[in-house]
Amino acid sequence: MIESSAPSPGFTKDLLRWYGRHHRNLPWRETSDPYAIWVSEIMLQQTTVQTVIPYYERWLALFPDLGSLAQSPLKKVLKAWQGLGYYARARNMRQAAQVLIKRYDGRFPSRYEELRKLPGFGPYTTAAVLSLVFGLPYPVLDANVRRVVMRLARMSGGPNTKKDKLLMERLLGWIPRKKPGLFNQAMMELGALVCRPHGPLCLLCPVSSFCRAYEAGEQEVIPSPKKRSVTNIEAVVGIICKDGKYLIQKRPSSGLLADLWEFPGGKRDPGETLKEALRRELREELGVEVAAARPLITVRHAYTRFRVKLHAYECRLKSDPKTDPKRRRWVSLRAIRRYPFPSGSARIVDKLGTPINWGHNTNFRISRISPGNYVKNLNSETRIVSLF
Repeated sequence: MIESSAPSPGFTKDLLRWYGRHHRNLPWRETSDPYAIWVSEIMLQQTTVQTVIPYYERWLALFPDLGSLAQSPLKKVLKAWQGLGYYARARNMRQAAQVLIKRYDGRFPSRYEELRKLPGFGPYTTAAVLSLVFGLPYPVLDANVRRVVMRLARMSGGPNTKKDKLLMERLLGWIPRKKPGLFNQAMMELGALVCRPHGPLCLLCPVSSFCRAYEAGEQEVIPSPKKRSVTNIEAVVGIICKDGKYLIQKRPSSGLLADLWEFPGGKRDPGETLKEALRRELREELGVEVAAARPLITVRHAYTRFRVKLHAYECRLKSDPKTDPKRRRWVSLRAIRRYPFPSGSARIVDKLGTPINWGHNTNFRISRISPGNYVKNLNSETRIVSLF
């Protein structure tokens, strides 16, 4: 069921008036710098505003412009992104910065076709930059805007990409020629603060008189909830210490958590005990046998499609594993702070600090560092983040 074409001219007027009075004061709304606006738009994809704010401020301190981002090592960029999820966003930002410096003299092109070709510039990011930076009438379509438009038009079904063409046609008819960026921000803000996924605040909505779903009493069931299957995974990793240094390894440059660092280990197979899985994984990955192992910490971490239960074991090996400077290294606890880890593994690093006495005149001690010194102001808590 789809009703209504375009709201009356009063719709945009009422929406912008509400936004002017009730919008949140956010750091990226206080700048006209195209680079800073672009950074905020990338970070806000699949991530909440409150999570983004400290990352945004730190990012601009580390990489204040396109040139500094383009020249920074990938490891430093991923480390600054650690905890935000969807790490491909950070890699694409660095690549896009390099292209902008090389081909466009450090400026963002104002033509849709050129901007769209840059790494990481999908339809949303392209429209956001063109409307917010250049004042061009390109509407944005994110989860909040999809929900608002579907309710305004009383559009049944789920918010899937198949509807995007129809939703975009409606938005193109609504977006004003003057201040289109303000309109886009107002639509997103309305979805975030009032036209919420659950319990929409219709009595506070500035455009409820234009909403066909509200008129029909169907705002709570539009859009239809999306069913998502979640896979539970159990994994085990080995914490291997030698001469005050820890063995870490780099993930492949493609796929899940690409280019991040981790402790050696992997998934537990059906029927295996945790220690059996640990011994098998270290034998397969490092070509070594485990002499002794004891539990250190179990971390639970939720991703968009996975829930991971990660068991970390302090290990003593029968022989030294081979290292490879490009993908496997011994690093001090102090040096670990410079390596980008998945958020679950970062919790393990924070735990390191208990003396390990294996007997046989062998005593390893893991030096403790405080959470603040490990990742100052970065997220060292287990939280739900999107990585896909």
